[in-house]
Amino acid sequence: MRETPLTAWHRQHRAKMMEFGGFSMPVDYGGIIDEHNRVRRDVGIFDVSHMGEFFVSGHGAAAFLDYLVTNRPSSLELGQALYTPMCYPDGGTVDDLLIYRVDPERYMLVVNAGNTDRDWGWINQMAVGWDGVSLENGSADTALIAVQGPTAKALLAPRVSADLNGMAYYHAAAAKFDGLDLFISRTGYTGEDGFELYLPASNALAVWERLIDAGAGPVGLGARDTLRLEARLPLYEHELTPEISPLEAGLAPFVKLDKEDFVGKEALARQKAEGLKRRIVGLTVDGGIARPGYPVRASVDGHVIGRITSGTKSPTLGQAIALALLDIASAKVGTPLWVEIRGRTVPARVVKTPFYRRAADS
Repeated sequence: MRETPLTAWHRQHRAKMMEFGGFSMPVDYGGIIDEHNRVRRDVGIFDVSHMGEFFVSGHGAAAFLDYLVTNRPSSLELGQALYTPMCYPDGGTVDDLLIYRVDPERYMLVVNAGNTDRDWGWINQMAVGWDGVSLENGSADTALIAVQGPTAKALLAPRVSADLNGMAYYHAAAAKFDGLDLFISRTGYTGEDGFELYLPASNALAVWERLIDAGAGPVGLGARDTLRLEARLPLYEHELTPEISPLEAGLAPFVKLDKEDFVGKEALARQKAEGLKRRIVGLTVDGGIARPGYPVRASVDGHVIGRITSGTKSPTLGQAIALALLDIASAKVGTPLWVEIRGRTVPARVVKTPFYRRAADS
């Protein structure tokens, strides 16, 4: 397994480690629920240096990216970011990613760890024949630390040279942290306010330890998953796959069918015109925790109408929640359903998402 610049620190501090995306990563440091609650109430930091970072540069970069992904990167202002799916020609999802405009003709793409090698190959394949496009894989040299929670700004503001009060959501800037260079964005994957710090891998340990000394608690992938699920944020290989389109995943706002062309446009436009046959929805579950792959039925002994894609017991709500890919006829909010959990069939209900929404940003 590969390691991040912080893997040795995690082991030294007795984190429970697991393989994720080809990396040895911390699951937790002694308690997922405590780490989850720390992010909801205060501030936590995550080592997400396993994510991939690519750079697309040149006078043709904006047009190429508009063709590559479903959203519209050409609309980005300098220092702005967007979220977007990236699709195959049949409408299935290659990955979901963030794109930052870091210079007038230079963009940074942040991709999921388990997809980095595949994405890099796909993007290079798509770039063949494009004039004025240069590609660079900066994944090995880049560390990423997420600082998330309602007090994240207060923790960072005295140490970061950028104006965090004036930084809008999904915006970013080059800055210094205690004199160390980094690129900071107001983004995250927890449903809370927070920031993500992109920095040279050689500086990761120094920044991480200074954040710990300032009062931030380390948070592992276990709480990262419960936090993102409460916020109804998709996880690749769960809510998005080569067999699940962005429209089926509920990501229509990030699919710009009015663009001239992009990979997968024809298939997605057809899917929308014909009407979705299935969709990802939120469920509350009573009597057990629904795990990925568990069948969902229309009645106690009825036929299977879908499957769970993600599930947990929400630490914030005290309720078992799940996301499920269901036949469209059963996807309406309020619909009673049943989930098969280890030979038992327990009641569930389709509910509005996100399950959790933070208070207005300050």
